[in-house]
Amino acid sequence: MKVSVKDFAPSWFASVMGTGALALASKAYSSRISALGGLAEFLVYFNTLLFFVLLIPWLLRWVKYTENALKDLKHPMVSHFYGTIAVAMLVLSADYLFILRKTAIAKAFWIPGAVLTIFFALLIPYLMFVEREIDLKSVTPAWFIPPVGLIVIPMSGAALISSFSGTAREVAYAVNYFAWGAGFFLYLGLFAIVFFRFIRHEPMPCGMAPAVWINLGPIGAGTSTLYALVKASDFLTVKEPFFAFGLILWGFGVWWLAMAIIMTIYYIRKLNLPYSLAWWAFIFPLGAYVGATHNVGTAFGIGVIDSFGFALYWLLLTIWLVTGLKTAKHVLLE
Repeated sequence: MKVSVKDFAPSWFASVMGTGALALASKAYSSRISALGGLAEFLVYFNTLLFFVLLIPWLLRWVKYTENALKDLKHPMVSHFYGTIAVAMLVLSADYLFILRKTAIAKAFWIPGAVLTIFFALLIPYLMFVEREIDLKSVTPAWFIPPVGLIVIPMSGAALISSFSGTAREVAYAVNYFAWGAGFFLYLGLFAIVFFRFIRHEPMPCGMAPAVWINLGPIGAGTSTLYALVKASDFLTVKEPFFAFGLILWGFGVWWLAMAIIMTIYYIRKLNLPYSLAWWAFIFPLGAYVGATHNVGTAFGIGVIDSFGFALYWLLLTIWLVTGLKTAKHVLLE
């Protein structure tokens, strides 16, 4: 798989999202195995390098092959992956804030990441709205990426609110609540369309099969960022209903996790599941759900839920290793 500037896929940044989510999950469960804390720190530095390495061909493509970049931006399926670069910045912000405790660097990633996420969350749906017609087969869970980006903004954004003062703090509150609300309700609307596509159309192409897991992204990230927002909001005197809603949202994720596993087995047995860059779609959504499972389990003191998340962590780590090795092999040897 040759990686050229001209054909550089915007979905490459899903690898940064997935690696960052694994780092956060490793940090979360370092309370059980201390070595996972060291792994989390290593992953942050590795992920930072990965981000800037991928940023070079991403920018060069816009400069040298603008027509190709614009063509992808207007594609009903590929366009949604443009938001991954912005979400990658937000995930890196969370990595630096919660793992390395470097607030200044976390802010440096969060501010442009939030701006770019909001930009793509407006641009991509707009481009879809003005299209004459979009074929049902072009509808995939990749459509969740723009709302996922909005939902991820409070991941570190909520904790960063206290680092602002005066009007800037008020703006930070507004941005975080706007992002979660817009992202969550956009997800609900798009989920109905994607669910309809699953029922009415044949299965997705084999290359897009891992996208089934993307639905865990808004569920997992939505639960964790809701908790983060509520904890950061001193003006909320009653917080329990928000935590309860997060528990309910997490519960829906259990159903979708089971469905994602069943559908993946179906593709492996009945169709085919060859390696492709889309395999990174397994990782960030699952990582976000692992993090949410830990947050729900600790918030309510339900050890069974937290242990379930710890079991899922090893599945996450395994998939990340397999996908990472296959990606390296295809880039270096083919």
